[in-house]
Amino acid sequence: QVQLVESGGGLVQAGGSLRLSCVASARTFSTYTVAWFRQAPGKEREFVVGISWSGVSTHYADSVKGRFTISRDNVKRTVYLQMNSLKPEDTAVYYCAAVRFTFTIATITSPGGMEYWGKGTLVTVSS
Repeated sequence: QVQLVESGGGLVQAGGSLRLSCVASARTFSTYTVAWFRQAPGKEREFVVGISWSGVSTHYADSVKGRFTISRDNVKRTVYLQMNSLKPEDTAVYYCAAVRFTFTIATITSPGGMEYWGKGTLVTVSS
């Protein structure tokens, strides 16, 4: 079992920045691909960005390319999501999710492809 805990959400004005963190419990964290998803009120959960277990490979949704950056520190068992130039449409609950030893686009971009989930952190961007 892998427990994931997100933090760093909050209220920010449009154009501002936030950094989210996802801390994992597993000692085998370095074998897990991690992705961030988000869910706005009344909408389906959508893929934001993913990073492979080694950190070498990343994949971003078009809507966040050039604004968001994902990174990981396997020693600290933490994945970070730096969000810059935030827009009101980025408002959502952000979830991190993990799956072991998989980095196919079809898998990491689908909520059904992930094995473990955090409880989420709310990001609100005001206009």
